Amino acid sequence: MLRGRGLILSGIEIANSIEKGDIEIDPFEKSMLNPNSYNLRLYNKLLVYTDEILDMKTPLNTNEIKIPENGYVLRPGKLYLGRTFEYTKTNKYVPMLEGRSSVGRLGIYIHVTAGFGDVGFSGYWTLEMQCIQPVRIYPMVEICQIYYHTISDNYNTYENGKYQNNKGIQPSLFYKDFEKK
Repeated sequence: MLRGRGLILSGIEIANSIEKGDIEIDPFEKSMLNPNSYNLRLYNKLLVYTDEILDMKTPLNTNEIKIPENGYVLRPGKLYLGRTFEYTKTNKYVPMLEGRSSVGRLGIYIHVTAGFGDVGFSGYWTLEMQCIQPVRIYPMVEICQIYYHTISDNYNTYENGKYQNNKGIQPSLFYKDFEKK
């Protein structure tokens, strides 16, 4: 039984919440469950921006890169957008994403600022990947981990956001914020 405010779910509670339907991770593999998180894998594609200057008021152009089985080398000074292989959903907990320590020790950042999810987020996580030095990555590697915070009893869920129910890698959709004004 969870008590208190702002607690992080244990691996046991993550598994229990999946069984009860409060958390969805698809596909779920028990071997990727940790004491207080669940490992997520890297999908086999990346996006890179092709525009020389990224203008937040306009849709951006990207190229897709397929990560071959023998790996792909990330280069410093470049932003690579990836995504998790697993789909996640929760309407009860605050999902958070962090790189695995072994990945961090290779000098790979798996997110620039977007490791914080909203209660109600449903979809694949877009990874904003960068590296310190050239490093070879592989598809389906356990690259990051998701963990869950409890939240107070009164909250709204994220239902209609621009990244909700995404199917693929999501480049920045910041330009849509300007369209609302």
